[in-house]
Amino acid sequence: MPVKVLLADDHKHAREGMRTIVSAMDDFEVVGEAASGEEALELAGALRPDLILMDIHMPGMGGFEAVKAIKSAYPEAKIVMVTVSDEVSHLFEAIRKGAQGYLLKNLNPSAWREYLRAVALEETPLNPELATAILRELSARKTADPATARKDLSEIEPLTPREREILQEVARGKTNREVAAALILSEHTVKNHLKNILQKLHLDNRVQLTRYAYERGMVETD
Repeated sequence: MPVKVLLADDHKHAREGMRTIVSAMDDFEVVGEAASGEEALELAGALRPDLILMDIHMPGMGGFEAVKAIKSAYPEAKIVMVTVSDEVSHLFEAIRKGAQGYLLKNLNPSAWREYLRAVALEETPLNPELATAILRELSARKTADPATARKDLSEIEPLTPREREILQEVARGKTNREVAAALILSEHTVKNHLKNILQKLHLDNRVQLTRYAYERGMVETD
C-alpha cells in the first residue's frame, strides 16, 4: 500500500511544489491538501494519512498548534514540518509538539524524497544543515552556562556501550544502513537497538535522540 500523504500549506504554489515531489514517488500518494491548520486537523481525521507535510506559518491555527492537536487525536500520524527557516528553535519546537521531522523548502527534490522515505521507515536522519545548527546552539548554551558542560555518561543515562555507539552514529545523521556498515552490524540489529534506546530514554524519535546526544557531550562539537 502506498504511503498516504496530506499536504498543509496556505500557499497554493507551495502545495503544488510538494505535490509534484511526492507524486514522483511510486510508493507515496497525495490524498488531500489543506490551506490552514484547522483544515489539516479536519482532514487528518477524515483521511487518516500516514504522513503529513505541515507548513509552520499559516493563518489561524499555525503549524505548531496543528501538530499538537493532530498528534493528540491521531498519534499514529507522522508529521514533517516544512519551512524556509533553519532556526534551530523552530526545530526544537516542532519536535516538542510531536513532529517526526523537519524539512527546508530550499532542499532539492531528491533530498526531499530520500528524507520522506526515511520518515516512512522510521529512520529519519537529521539533515546536515540542521545538525550543524543544533551544534552551534548547544555549544553556545554550554559556553554561557558551564553547568551544562559534559557529565559522566554512566551517571546520567542507562545505555550500554553498544547503544552509546549507535546513538553517536545516529546523532551524526546516519541512517540505519549507514550505522550498520560503520559498526559491522545487521540493519535488523541496529533497528532493535534503536527501539531499546528510545524506550530507555523515554524519547519518541531520532531527532530527539540527536539533541540528547549533543546536550550530553556524546558527540564532539568542534
